[in-house]
Amino acid sequence: MKKIFLPAALLTTLVLAACSSMPKTTSLLDQTRMDYQAAQNNPNIITLAPLEMRQATVAMDDANTAAKNDESSEKIDRLAYLAKQKIGVAQELTKQKMAEASVAAAAKTRDQIRLDQRTNEADQAKAQAEQARLAAQIAQAEASDAQKRSLDEQAKANEIQGRNAALEAQLADLKAKTTERGIIITLGDVLFGIDQAKLTPEGMRTTQKLADVLQSNMQRTVLVEGYTDNTGSKAHNQDLSERRAGAVRSALVLMGVARDRIATRGYGEAYPAAENDSAQNRQLNRRVEIVLSDANGKTTPR
Repeated sequence: MKKIFLPAALLTTLVLAACSSMPKTTSLLDQTRMDYQAAQNNPNIITLAPLEMRQATVAMDDANTAAKNDESSEKIDRLAYLAKQKIGVAQELTKQKMAEASVAAAAKTRDQIRLDQRTNEADQAKAQAEQARLAAQIAQAEASDAQKRSLDEQAKANEIQGRNAALEAQLADLKAKTTERGIIITLGDVLFGIDQAKLTPEGMRTTQKLADVLQSNMQRTVLVEGYTDNTGSKAHNQDLSERRAGAVRSALVLMGVARDRIATRGYGEAYPAAENDSAQNRQLNRRVEIVLSDANGKTTPR
């Protein structure tokens, strides 16, 4: 192969021509181009500083054009500096707006927290007020119930007191006595026919008073007990005591007292009220004792 040798002057001319076709640049321009590219790649700058970025683009184009036209390095650096400044303005504005947005977001969050707190406080206050209202209603209802119970109890007590007073008055008229067995009303021998179980008119009037007591005190019952003296046989006396107790029960039933409220016993000559040593004492032993039950209908037999 044949080697071709070019003259040195021609080689120098070719090198200079090649160098003159390459775009001119400076280190400031290169740095500005990198700053611009970074700004272009930042979506926050594009969104928050669009006008400043357009101004930076125009300045960047001017610097690149100067370099392309092979302007002086001083002019290229001046235009690159101007573009760098505008890029910096866009960056700083973006930072400022992001900071403002962050502060606004923080303020909004703080305001929301305060609003939530006030709402919670209001809800709590409302709940407490509702609880207080319900508590007041309950207290009022309880007070009303207590007052009603008190009035009912007082009315009941007054009723019982009235019944007791009436009972005491009726029992006083019947010459009742309080004993260990309870209240006892005694119908003496004079209220019956001689050696008979038939009540005399006076005995019927006394029995009517007893019937009135029982009709006024429906919770009470009676135990009618017949007794005799020791005159005559024991069998006769036992029979007579039973018939006299039965006569009182029959009279009470005729006067409207339920039969199941009346129990009878005949004890004959047992349990004398006095010694059978005189006519007067024997008359005391010929008797009918009526045991009035307590308020619960309970009587105490012998």
